[in-house]
Amino acid sequence: MAASTNPIPSVWARQQREPDQPVLSRAAIVREAIVMLDADGIDALSMRKLAARLNAGATSLYRHVATKDELMELAVDEVFGEITLPPADSPDWRAAAAEASQAFRATVLRHPWLSSVLGQAGLAYLGPNLMSFGERLTALFTAAGFPEPGRAIDTVVCFVVGMSTTESAWLTTVARSGETEADFIARLMPAAQEATVGFEHLSDAYEAAAADLDPAAARDAKFEYGLEVVLDGLTLRLPR
Repeated sequence: MAASTNPIPSVWARQQREPDQPVLSRAAIVREAIVMLDADGIDALSMRKLAARLNAGATSLYRHVATKDELMELAVDEVFGEITLPPADSPDWRAAAAEASQAFRATVLRHPWLSSVLGQAGLAYLGPNLMSFGERLTALFTAAGFPEPGRAIDTVVCFVVGMSTTESAWLTTVARSGETEADFIARLMPAAQEATVGFEHLSDAYEAAAADLDPAAARDAKFEYGLEVVLDGLTLRLPR
């Protein structure tokens, strides 16, 4: 049968070319791209700017990474390699699942661009780090006794991504202000409290937020509360 003329559009589905410069490698390209993404976000990243930062021609870059979409697949997979997961045979599956969730959240917060591209970065899930992440989570939830470990994992991952996406957006806004989180909240609160006049329950919530002196701890507590609720629900799905 003749080879397909319409190859799969993913960096993981094509053969890697040999480098033309000893100092330029796919790994170096991806590392620098992640630095740019962390600093300025997705819109600021371009193959031309990346080539300039690497002191390389765009043609040299394209020998390793054909498109920006491929570059994003590689960047997503690279940062997933930072997530440390507990062993599948951990004696307490809830504690292990909570540890994995916190590690995932920490990675998303270190790389604020990540959550916005998880569903868009082509076939990034074919990358070795993402495959390993999925394999280890599946082993953990299978060992815990879940009859449908994939659905349990999806539930936890969706919670972490949802919470972390909101949190990343908030922290990006704070960072752009040039202020600490506490100072930004203090400056924002008068306008927020005025806007909630007439909304009794929202007003109480904003009063409580204004009184909180440690916004990072408050974000941690919010995440931990939601995670416990999710794990409580999943526990009910385990065979008795």
